Amino acid sequence: MWHQPWTMKEGFLIGGGLIIVGLALELSVGPVAWEAFAWPANGFVLAGFLTIIAIIFLLRRRLYTCRFIGTYQAAIPTLVYAVVLTIIMGLTRQKTNGTWLNDMLSFWPFVLMYVYMAVILGVVILRRLVHLTSWRRDIPFLLNHLGLFIAMTTATLGNADIQRLKMITVTGESEWRALTQEGAVREMPLAIELKRFIMETYDDGSPKRFASEIQILTKSGKNIQTIVDVNKPVEVEGWKIYQYGYDTQMGAKSQISILELVSDPWLPLVYTGIYMMLAGAVCMFIIGGRKRV
Repeated sequence: MWHQPWTMKEGFLIGGGLIIVGLALELSVGPVAWEAFAWPANGFVLAGFLTIIAIIFLLRRRLYTCRFIGTYQAAIPTLVYAVVLTIIMGLTRQKTNGTWLNDMLSFWPFVLMYVYMAVILGVVILRRLVHLTSWRRDIPFLLNHLGLFIAMTTATLGNADIQRLKMITVTGESEWRALTQEGAVREMPLAIELKRFIMETYDDGSPKRFASEIQILTKSGKNIQTIVDVNKPVEVEGWKIYQYGYDTQMGAKSQISILELVSDPWLPLVYTGIYMMLAGAVCMFIIGGRKRV
């Protein structure tokens, strides 16, 4: 073992080593503090991460370890570990500030494994870019792999910039303050006035639909009058406004509507990665169909 060329045995040992390092970090410093990576910190982290991938790629001819990172012997064991950890996440109830397995997105072994997988993915993409041979094979490959890389990295680093706020609106009054998940009051770049609360009920009186007719005023001068439904949010200047709740004691006569305001500035980049993967799949389907013909 550890004699060149390395095999998947070494790949599994490297993955296992990352899990051990992750457990040591979990015990010594606690879970990953994603809030520390809010903008602009996550921008610097992304730039540094891309630089590390480029350095590993450039050193592949001098250092065998760097060359091994771009091989399937490294990729397959890493993918196995990542899948197992993801299955565990799917089988356990996830909540913020939970125990190790109940907060996998902040669990160091989970994070390190996905970081390592992103490094492997980045090195593979650079290697394919340098050795382009056939657009029929290379374009679908690059769309799929680069799309996955973009979606993974931006979704992870953008997590710290997601804001979820609750705004309590009262009929006839403009409200520009919202509450964070910790209960802190925050002034918003827009004001919302509840014009009318709407509720439709079944024959037994239980709620069938509830929504809010609202007026939105923004600092940029926009004046929008619209209806926010439970499954039909309104998007205004980077904020999505959802219908969240109401005064349950008053029911259809409620003069209060609770709205949820969500901002995720990195989401367009995540969607870009997903659309690239879809485009890659379509290209593979078209090219495969032409070959059969």
